[in-house]
Amino acid sequence: MTTKNLLDSHHVKMVTVYASSSAALKPVYYDAARRLGEILALAGKSIIYGAGGGGLMGAMADGALSKNGEVFGVVPGFLQDLELTHRGLTGLKVVGDMRMRKHLMLQDSHAVVTLPGGSGTYEELFEALTMKRLGQWVGPIIIINTNGFYDGLLEFLGHSVAERFMGRSHLNMWSVVDEPEQVLAAIDNAYVWESDALEFANVTTANA
Repeated sequence: MTTKNLLDSHHVKMVTVYASSSAALKPVYYDAARRLGEILALAGKSIIYGAGGGGLMGAMADGALSKNGEVFGVVPGFLQDLELTHRGLTGLKVVGDMRMRKHLMLQDSHAVVTLPGGSGTYEELFEALTMKRLGQWVGPIIIINTNGFYDGLLEFLGHSVAERFMGRSHLNMWSVVDEPEQVLAAIDNAYVWESDALEFANVTTANA
């Protein structure tokens, strides 16, 4: 479980990106999101995300599309107007609810990259972490800590381990980078996470 990944980022074909739809952020966040899209597209990665045309979602998609990348969106029908669904995507699926959206965004994905976001982004990230902890999905999870945005969350995750609500090995479920340019290397350096993770999903005195 904690051996270094023997595959490199070239084996990652589909990347799920979680990100904010907010249109009121500092420019540094939009810039990082756009750069992420460009980097993934230039590396030949297809992207699946929440289909938003604004906020960090839109900036990331625009970046990827500007480099001829494939970008697929998944959106519940009731959010199409609120999140200003992107009109230039490679493909779009309109689904009935948030649960189906999250399921489709993750099921065929080889890696997750999380940009800053709000409660919806946190929910998506934690669902991916939970699925990984249970061995139901085992790809790399990369958190882009733009402008130190996730410092508090990362401290809290460490606190969860220190208090034994999570085990030490669970710290290997995610990687943290400061800049989008570090994402591909983080995928290269991710740890193998196998489906037998369920065997040590519960914390005991032996794995705390």
